[in-house]
Amino acid sequence: MALTTLDPRTALVVIDLQGGVVGIPTQPYSGPEVVARTVELADAFRAFDLPVVLVRVSLAEDGADAVPGRTEQQRAGGGARPEGWDVIVDDLAGHPADIRITKRNWGAFHGTDLDVQLRRRGVTQIVLTGIATSIGVESTARAAHEHGYHVTLATDAMSDLDTVAHTHSIERIFPRLGETGTSAEVLELLAKTHGES
Repeated sequence: MALTTLDPRTALVVIDLQGGVVGIPTQPYSGPEVVARTVELADAFRAFDLPVVLVRVSLAEDGADAVPGRTEQQRAGGGARPEGWDVIVDDLAGHPADIRITKRNWGAFHGTDLDVQLRRRGVTQIVLTGIATSIGVESTARAAHEHGYHVTLATDAMSDLDTVAHTHSIERIFPRLGETGTSAEVLELLAKTHGES
């Protein structure tokens, strides 16, 4: 782990911490653990007047806007979903200044205005949290890197359906896309960068 720098205009980008995702079994951290650490980060970012981006995945009831293409594993498509499955969890909601992004892909950049929202606020770096590490978080990290953002990954504020997939992203992929650190390390560096308040 080598967390060295947070730019003056860094945004927290939270991936899929919503009703239908937080309740699924994840490893190595539970959904509530990921939410709790993300809330700490979000509170700190808001205190320093830095952007917090809440990303959720949602689909039309008939699945018409689901990602097309053949895959070997069945994907979520149309059909009934539980009430509130695509609603951001209460612990993170309720802050009018937060940026809200709805995506229909794994990553938060393609087909959304995330890049515009960040650039128009002068953001040059993002800190990522969320579920699942190897899917939504990794896809967003890859796209952020390709868009020229500095990327930081709060490794204990994300989790996956599988520990092997989580570990592979953390150890093999993320060091090639940015810097990794715990949420406590991000908070410490944030305080150093912006001064204690």
